[in-house]
Amino acid sequence: MALVPFPGTQSGAYKELPPDEDDDLLGVGKMSFLEHLDELRKRIVRSCLAVAVGILVTFAYINPIFNFILAPTRKALPPGVKLIYTQPGEAFSLYITVALIAGAVVAAPYIMYQVWMFIAPGLYSNEKRMAIPFVLFTTIGFVAGALFNHYISFPFMMAFFASFNTPDLAFMPKLEDVFGLYTKMLIGMGLVFQMPTIVYFLARIKLITARFLAKNFKYAFLIIFVVAAVITPTGDMMTQAIFAAPMVGLYLLSIAIAWIVGPKRIGDAD
Repeated sequence: MALVPFPGTQSGAYKELPPDEDDDLLGVGKMSFLEHLDELRKRIVRSCLAVAVGILVTFAYINPIFNFILAPTRKALPPGVKLIYTQPGEAFSLYITVALIAGAVVAAPYIMYQVWMFIAPGLYSNEKRMAIPFVLFTTIGFVAGALFNHYISFPFMMAFFASFNTPDLAFMPKLEDVFGLYTKMLIGMGLVFQMPTIVYFLARIKLITARFLAKNFKYAFLIIFVVAAVITPTGDMMTQAIFAAPMVGLYLLSIAIAWIVGPKRIGDAD
């Protein structure tokens, strides 16, 4: 129930307005603390069951998935060189890990739906309108980052490392090390590609403008390379450049997004 000034009355007089119809239907505050915990438990259980189903489904196709992940590395290996593993259970444990990750990816839409069903009762109608685009855009950004990593950044990096193979130096990477590096770069690129989404929503709520982003590009350029140095899984300059290059491109794209959806000047944000 909202209180607003009532026209025609003395200063300080207020009239009680009925709540927004959508907000009233949400039933905010009608659930006890224990009921919230029980609701959270149900959402977590359903999400875990969805992941379990995803694991069973993806494990039936584990070999094609595993070959897809290792394809960039195999292309970069010198002729006659294969990936190796030195522990008895190393390959099998990686198969299980790949199935777990793939199962979580397959179940991600249902998991996000469960998250949405849990938080929706605590949102107002205007906030609910931004939740679905946020989930959609962040998902698209992560998928785009994963594809960029698989087809561009990771193959380029592995080719660079394999270029040091000589008659005296044999490039024979371990299976676990390659998969660990691939996973770290996948997560890193997935986070990097969230930049346009973040800028989109900041521009929508009028916290930044395209002019502000363009004016501070030189500072952003420096920050990008600092961030790239922090999030790169290895310490070499080549990997840092691989992370920094798409961040610069995404920053320029974010300027265009802010110009389209946000105020053109700071004064327009009032």
